[in-house]
Amino acid sequence: MKKPFDGGGPLEQSFYGPNLGYVIELYERYLEDPASVDPEMKEYFEVNGSPLKEEGVAPTNHGSLDLGISPGRIEKTLAAIRLADLIRSNGHKAADIYPLNKREFDRETFELSSYGLSEEDLRAVPAHLICTDARIPLRNGLEAFEYLKSVYMGTLAFEFTHVDNMDEKDWLRRKVETNSMKLNLQKPEKTKVYKRLAEVEEFEKFLHRTFVGQKRFSIEGLDTMVPMLDEIVAGSVANGTKAINIGMAHRGRLNVLAHVLGKPYEMIFAEFQHAPNKDLVPSEGSIGISYGWTGDVKYHLGLDKQIKEENTTVAKLTLANNPSHLEFVGAVVEGYTRASQDERSNAGYPEVKYNEALSIIIHGDAAFPGQGIVAETLNLGQLNGYNTGGSIHIIANNTIGFTTESYDSRSTRYASDLAKGYEVPILHVNADDPEAVLAAARLAIEYREKFHKDFLIDIIGYRRFGHNEMDEPMTTNPLMYNIIHQRPTVKDLYADKLKSESTLSDSEISTIQAEVSEKLQEAYKKVPDKQEDVEEMNPPETVEKGLSAIDTSVSLETLKQINDELLVWPEEFKVFNKLGRILKRRKDGLEEAGKIDWGHAETLAFASILSNGTPIRLTGQDSERGTFAHRNIVLHDGETGKSFSPLHQLSTAKASFAVHNSPLSEMAVLGYEYGYNVSAPEVLVLWEAQFGDFANSAQVMFDQFISAGRAKWGQKSGLVMLLPHGYEGQGPEHSSARLERFLQLAAENNWTVANLSSAAQYFHILRRQAAILNKEEVRPLVIMSPKSLLRNPTVAATATDLSNGVFKPILEQEGLGEKTDKVTRVVLTSGKMAIDLAEKLKGIEDKDWFHIVRVEEIYPFPFADIKEVIGRYPNLEELLWVQEEPKNMGAWNFAEPRLKHIAPEGVEVNYIGRRRRSSTAEGDPIVHKKEQARIIEEALTRK
Repeated sequence: MKKPFDGGGPLEQSFYGPNLGYVIELYERYLEDPASVDPEMKEYFEVNGSPLKEEGVAPTNHGSLDLGISPGRIEKTLAAIRLADLIRSNGHKAADIYPLNKREFDRETFELSSYGLSEEDLRAVPAHLICTDARIPLRNGLEAFEYLKSVYMGTLAFEFTHVDNMDEKDWLRRKVETNSMKLNLQKPEKTKVYKRLAEVEEFEKFLHRTFVGQKRFSIEGLDTMVPMLDEIVAGSVANGTKAINIGMAHRGRLNVLAHVLGKPYEMIFAEFQHAPNKDLVPSEGSIGISYGWTGDVKYHLGLDKQIKEENTTVAKLTLANNPSHLEFVGAVVEGYTRASQDERSNAGYPEVKYNEALSIIIHGDAAFPGQGIVAETLNLGQLNGYNTGGSIHIIANNTIGFTTESYDSRSTRYASDLAKGYEVPILHVNADDPEAVLAAARLAIEYREKFHKDFLIDIIGYRRFGHNEMDEPMTTNPLMYNIIHQRPTVKDLYADKLKSESTLSDSEISTIQAEVSEKLQEAYKKVPDKQEDVEEMNPPETVEKGLSAIDTSVSLETLKQINDELLVWPEEFKVFNKLGRILKRRKDGLEEAGKIDWGHAETLAFASILSNGTPIRLTGQDSERGTFAHRNIVLHDGETGKSFSPLHQLSTAKASFAVHNSPLSEMAVLGYEYGYNVSAPEVLVLWEAQFGDFANSAQVMFDQFISAGRAKWGQKSGLVMLLPHGYEGQGPEHSSARLERFLQLAAENNWTVANLSSAAQYFHILRRQAAILNKEEVRPLVIMSPKSLLRNPTVAATATDLSNGVFKPILEQEGLGEKTDKVTRVVLTSGKMAIDLAEKLKGIEDKDWFHIVRVEEIYPFPFADIKEVIGRYPNLEELLWVQEEPKNMGAWNFAEPRLKHIAPEGVEVNYIGRRRRSSTAEGDPIVHKKEQARIIEEALTRK
């Protein structure tokens, strides 16, 4: 028999605020009909009676409880409880969080008369029914009401009622209502904060005076964000964090570089003055900047800093390089962070250690709701393959976007409201209250440490000047700037506070100010006046010379051992019968007459790379199975639903293998994988688009980071992008991976672009990519991967292709071009088109007059290989480029000038393919087949 409640259990302990109001309503229902309430509550009421009973009033027999309280008083108590709950949930609306506008009108929401209450009514309500956690004595409900207003409506305001988890919600509520958020700073700590504010302000003023008219995107109006970052960094390092990664746009970036990351003033001044700064890096090497050969503007550059104690490195602090695409770096920084958390030295999935690294993402108030990448990145927060144990998000809220005010830039009350959908706790803090800002930082650290989830601080300030110091904001935002021009700086406001409480004297404040000014002047004196001659910006020799020959073969014995192990799963594991039979066929793939299809070759490549000790990370919307059911690298038990990957059980594996189905996102996931690869360059990181067409949803990542990151910032990457590509009559959105865009971005050996026609080629190019990781010549790899060719026998490889082969930039069609004096046409093609042509050859008798060359690596363009082939044919009349894409797409515009450059005199360079189109492909499969047939016919027919 269940033990009855004794009145002191967990149920009773949870009766406060809204919970108590709910229980009272249940009790009233119970009095009318005991059977109408939950059995657990019925039992509680039978034993304990009213949840509002006075001391000494005991329950009587069932049905005749002596409440000791009038119905009117119950109603007043319920109203008081509802009002208290409203303060908890909506107190932020009346909080003092706006430096430029107190918004007093919102306080009317909390007038007692609106709830049928008076002060006398509240005095009659016990304090503990309103607030149970205050650390100061509260004598009655009125005092409790005033106390709640003081903690929820100050310069620090809270939104966490949208958080679903009760443990988190109760923890946050107790933090607020015990007033443990209030800091008790002593003189040394307050002096340190004041000095930091002086450094922040004087640095900006010095730049403003010294480099008149130059852009700097100053932090002024949000100065306290710097001590906030100081606090987060220091607190996280004290908790054992080894890597802290910061992502932010340009607003305030120079100040963060100078003060949070310790970039010397003289280096920043030199960048403004265009003076040489290579000699100004501190000799101990604690700070270093990696520039590429083209560089970037100073307010996009990042920095690494080693945090040390007694000559021992404690942590690494990184500010990520970021273009002017505002929010996109957030996903990249999340990738940095997960890479620092993953332990990849053992087979299986990496072990994730959240405490090893932290990401801090600083957002703009206009960009946070305005840029869709923010929602995509927030969505990664609790996903298994992307969770970083919680990021600390900061909205640097200057209440304006360029010249656009908030009412024109978002449909929500706050810039932060998007985060509510992801149950992220939100603090709004007045940027002109430095101690409240520090309190917010400390709560963020503590919450993340405890719950390993995202936390958001909306630091609300203003922007003292125009968007870039050359704008005149009075022309577009006169009302706001009339207020700003009369507003003292936070440094001066804090100085007045410290003087009023006798923490600092005028002389002490003057001394701090003088020290800061002197430091800036001394730094400026170190900047050389002379500007060196500007040199042409070229890539380093290791990049320009391209890749050297790399042996990517794997012995047949090793391949067979790997293959056998990949076809074994636990005896009790029930693989779907049809799939099991398909996979078991791979057993014979390495025999003399066997064939290895695309997915099989890929799995063998992965297994051999893991056996060499290189970790692998593969993600995409359907990467476990493969969009086209070709991979099946993770198996699922048909009875239990459990999953299993043979690659995790491989006896020869010396590193981890991570494969994750991603959310339906391209931009954030690709940025994340790029960041992961940059931070963990020894890992073969692959991102696979569901269809290559969808890659255009991630265009910013290709344009600003992956293709140009090394040239701009010296940021190396070996990321692999698998983009399914091929024209099979599936319409405009399932045909083209936009090969032309990757070729348009190709220069300075910045990446490899391949369109392969052989499973063996895929095997070897993956192994080559793994081999160049961590080398100077490393570069990303873009592969136009197949769809219909995945199971095509013409594409399949033999065991010898893998054990003795190597990746070849071009492949020549077997059986053609042997009678060199008869060849008048060389057909150059790529990818699926090459297979379509090869299959058509079976019905053609007269083949002596042409040869077909498959260009497998389109960039870097294989000049020497193609030149060697065409040099064999003395009677050559035509080089013909054949493609399935429209003429203004695909590789033609890229290949044409290169082919003309190497074509012998008198040899024409011509095109066969689809005409120029605005859409990538036909929508009608019948029209598609007709067009494809025409292209093939023309390519293999004499003029």
